[in-house]
Amino acid sequence: MKNILLPTDFSENSLNAIKYGLEFYKNLSCNFYILHVTLMPTYVGGEIPVYPTTNVLESTVLKQAKLELEKLLKKIKKLDSNPEHHFYTISKYDFFIDAVKTQIEEKKIDLIIMGTKGATGFSEVVIGTNTGDLITKIKCPVLIIPENAAFIAPKEIAFPTDFHNFYQPVILNNISEFAEMYNTSVRILHIAKKDETLTGNQLENKHYLHNYFTEDKHSFHKITNNKIEDGVACFVESRNIDVIIMIAKNLNFFQRILFKPTVEEISYHTKVPFLVLHEE
Repeated sequence: MKNILLPTDFSENSLNAIKYGLEFYKNLSCNFYILHVTLMPTYVGGEIPVYPTTNVLESTVLKQAKLELEKLLKKIKKLDSNPEHHFYTISKYDFFIDAVKTQIEEKKIDLIIMGTKGATGFSEVVIGTNTGDLITKIKCPVLIIPENAAFIAPKEIAFPTDFHNFYQPVILNNISEFAEMYNTSVRILHIAKKDETLTGNQLENKHYLHNYFTEDKHSFHKITNNKIEDGVACFVESRNIDVIIMIAKNLNFFQRILFKPTVEEISYHTKVPFLVLHEE
């Protein structure tokens, strides 16, 4: 039984992320925890925080959120036909990350599924706050669903790496498990600079990956490009990659990958989900 956390701000993007999660796990037994967090205000300077009492919370702050959760749950149940899917709604008044951490511990969460664009419509702001914080502050796998992503049974997933890191089994096991669900091919991608050759350590790590994924369909690919994000873009678009796997280390890198700072858009930025994994 998988335990999946679905944070929502009741935006269309968060609903799309939920739909994606339901489709992805349509053949498995799952507990889905739908979480809405009414954010606590952040106080700066010498201000003394004043928080509402429990009665005030229940009658005002959380009342509307619970009504919205009930409406959302009815909508979700109309979309889902698996009797082995169980849904639970949770409304909290808290800081976003604290609320998520609590649910991960209490519900033994296996995966968080979340959109990139919130109700405000400013994706750049969200990736720097809620989604960005999940990537960097919480060690739980996160499936990030861009605003225009529609579920397609993944045939190919891209795993960019420079072969400098020796990946822990927990990371590789997550990739293997993800791939096995849909008999997906793992495309291990190395973005190299011109005339770059692998060191002995890099070759060892590459060989280790090959041995680890022996029972999974996999292949190695090399693209020469000075910019990692452009190399990934080229690979994703040329091979019609369905999911990109990333190791959470650098938020700035994710910002460059997910959101181009220029006017020109690359289609996968708004269509291809990211599975973000963490080292222990």
